[in-house]
Amino acid sequence: MVVPARTSPDWDALYGLAEAQRGYFRASQAAEAGYSPQLLAKYLRNGRVVRARRGVYRLVHFPASENEDLVELWLWSDRVGVFSHDTALALHGLTDALPAMVHMTVPRSWRRRHIVVPSVLVLHYADLGERDRGWTGAVPVTVPARTLRDAIEAGVDPTIIAAAARDGVQRNLLAPAEVRHLVRDARKGGRKR
Repeated sequence: MVVPARTSPDWDALYGLAEAQRGYFRASQAAEAGYSPQLLAKYLRNGRVVRARRGVYRLVHFPASENEDLVELWLWSDRVGVFSHDTALALHGLTDALPAMVHMTVPRSWRRRHIVVPSVLVLHYADLGERDRGWTGAVPVTVPARTLRDAIEAGVDPTIIAAAARDGVQRNLLAPAEVRHLVRDARKGGRKR
């Protein structure tokens, strides 16, 4: 839903958006809150906000929080990306292994885009349905069953997969039948999307 831009700046509206996103906001969200590019530039100059990356800003005095680096990357994706694969395993607490790169799934239509992808990000292309998405804090993440399927298809170490599956069942994040189904598909060479 597109919210009509305000005619005058509304700090409370901008702060509310940023608060839900760990202090970050997109330039388009600032515009919705009534902030022109010129006013945003003034806030950059006077130190009220900082540019995190192109089109993504952060309120300077907002307290640091967990996974705010992921929020910044999610906003880079214009809020359509979903953290997946190794990153989602870690976000769900299904592995102790910290991924070297951040994995995000974006819509297939993004394959045709000519964009500069942040160096820490690995993009995967799939059109995820609502049943494949969830939230961990302020960031979207693939649900545990989809995460495990993606990790299997990507060739993640089988010992990590087995440990994640056991832990997911013990914590009621995965049903035993789901795990059996995923393991069966993995033995057959993975399920094609």
